[in-house]
Formats: sequence, structure tokens, C-alpha cells
Amino acid sequence: MKKISVLDRIFLLATGLLAAYQIAAGMVGKDLQTIWFYTVGFGTLLVAGLLLIILGFEGLESQAVVIVSALIPLSLSLGLVSEHLVEYTIPYLVFCVVGFLAIAITRFSVTDSTATIVLAVVHGIAGMIIFLLPIILSIQGSSPAGYALVGIGGALIGVGGLLLAFLRMGKPILSRKTILTILPVLLFLMTAAFVGGFSMV
Repeated sequence: MKKISVLDRIFLLATGLLAAYQIAAGMVGKDLQTIWFYTVGFGTLLVAGLLLIILGFEGLESQAVVIVSALIPLSLSLGLVSEHLVEYTIPYLVFCVVGFLAIAITRFSVTDSTATIVLAVVHGIAGMIIFLLPIILSIQGSSPAGYALVGIGGALIGVGGLLLAFLRMGKPILSRKTILTILPVLLFLMTAAFVGGFSMV
């Protein structure tokens, strides 16, 4: 397991600070329900970053960290649905709850490969919403062009999720060392894209 470096910790700390800023000042004008969904997502991102700073990359081996981290794409995608596709909020909320429970249960009750597939499917659906919805809204003119940055953040969270999922399956797309080297930078760029995109609306 690659040891976490000072530079890794700096990127993770910067990620946490951006997430904290978004929680504190980046949700002006949104309704209370949407604020709660985004707050859970960015709050979990903040906690996950701090845990990695404290525990190092060994923390990624913890089943609890995997389960809790699933809240990030689920909550952020739910916030987007709540904000822009209000009529689908309840059905998608049900999917998020069921998906989260499926991830939690399979972490401890089935083989690693099956649990990873469940994780990848749930993450993948949430990630596609985060990626596509802001970009579509920007193209349609319903939101400013800069709102597409949220979609870029969604693409980055999807890349990170896939890299970690295949790594846990024992079929890494890149070497373990490479994945752990780029992960803190990926988290920082993802969060910066989210904060930048949300600031446009």
C-alpha cells in the first residue's frame, strides 16, 4: 500500500476546505430539501477527505469507508434531481435509499466481486446523473454555460469510483500505486469543479 505523502494531504485538505465552503456559503437561493441533500454529499466528502488524511490510504480498505463514501454521489445526484427534476425526487430518493442499503448489505454478505458490481452499478447511475444533467441544462440554456462544470465534476467522480471499484475487484485499470497517486488530485479537481459550477447559478 502506497504511503500517503505530504502533497497528498495538502490536496485532501484543500478538498475538505472547498467542501466546507460549499456547505457554508455555496447554497444560497436553493430550497431546504435540496440544501439538505447537497449538505450530506459535501459533508461526507469533507469527512472522507479528513479520514484519508488521518488514516492514510489504508482507510480505503475499510468497508465502513466504502459504504459511507457512497453517500457522496448518491446525495449530490439527489440534490440535482431535487433542484431540476422535482417530479422525480421521490422515486429517485427511493432508488438512493435502496442502492445505499444494497451497498451496505453486500459489503458483508456476498463475495467481493459481487459487492463491487453492486457498488459500481449504484455509483454509475448516480455519476451519470451528476455528469449529464448539468451539461444538458447548460446546452439547453436552462442554466448558465459554466454550470457544466458540475458535470465535469461528475465525470471525475465517476472516473475515481471506477478506478477504485476495479482495484477492489483485483482487476485494476491502472496500477495500485498510480491510482493512489492521482486520487487526491482527482478529489480536489472534482470538488473544485463542483464548487465552480454551483457558483454559476
